[in-house]
Amino acid sequence: MAKPLPPRLRALSWRVEALGFDIFSALARALPPDAASAIGAWLGRTVGPLTSADRTARRNLRIAFPDLDEAGRRSILRAQWENFGLYVLEFPIADRLSPASGRVRIVGAERLAGIAASGRPAVFVSGHFSNIEIMAAVILASGVACDVTYRAANNPLVDARIKRSRFNYGIRLFAPKGAEGARDLLEALRAGRSVAMLNDQKYDGGVAGDFFGHTVMTNPAAARLALRFGTIIQPLSIRRTRGARFEVTAHEPISLEGSPDKTTGIEAGVARINAFIEARVRERPGEWWWMHRRWPAETYAALEAEAR
Repeated sequence: MAKPLPPRLRALSWRVEALGFDIFSALARALPPDAASAIGAWLGRTVGPLTSADRTARRNLRIAFPDLDEAGRRSILRAQWENFGLYVLEFPIADRLSPASGRVRIVGAERLAGIAASGRPAVFVSGHFSNIEIMAAVILASGVACDVTYRAANNPLVDARIKRSRFNYGIRLFAPKGAEGARDLLEALRAGRSVAMLNDQKYDGGVAGDFFGHTVMTNPAAARLALRFGTIIQPLSIRRTRGARFEVTAHEPISLEGSPDKTTGIEAGVARINAFIEARVRERPGEWWWMHRRWPAETYAALEAEAR
């Protein structure tokens, strides 16, 4: 494990990183949206394969699509890196890609309008697809008051800039992940605000469920909150239609039965969320972020043992 930097050096490194973030953001905002996206695609497919995350993505593809040939996996991997590069360059200009820009088509908008009009909160779920910022922008543009979960950046100066960038397209409320975030989500729902979370990453201590034929651990918060407050889980997905243009879909809501203190209802909710995420990944595998270690360590160990 790397030795922590002394406080003064750490503060200096934070300032240098923040300056780099500012320069990067300024350059991205100086470009037209489609030009920024095109540069991002090039950077993604050029730099992505050189990172350690590329190995994780390759292993994940072997787990999820064991019968797919190597050429097929390479094609998905290239598309994933292009898409991630697009997202990186689009992040500083997310306010220019909001529904008001005309670059976002919404399918199932009546479901979002119904949630906004009802005055009752909902639990929004999705995964790391395409450009995740656009989904949050769509929720807020529909008139739904919503707390959005996020993972804070290690550098507090960069984290403040990320928040400010999201403020530009409407996000005012955040619920950081972890124990503090869980309390924030409860308070939001009690106050009648909806909550939104990405539910497709490994969650140690979570609920076991199936994902691409293998057991994974999933955060049960969405199911537990929906049961506790007697509300729906509203799944969302996003796909890229062309360049910096998107289609966001509000799918059929997930309704659960049972008690939030009983495992059966929570397990059923987790299973349905996992099935929803898997179905969206299978539809457009090149737009999911494969670089996350989604499966347990033993699944990766078994994969390596097979390769020997």
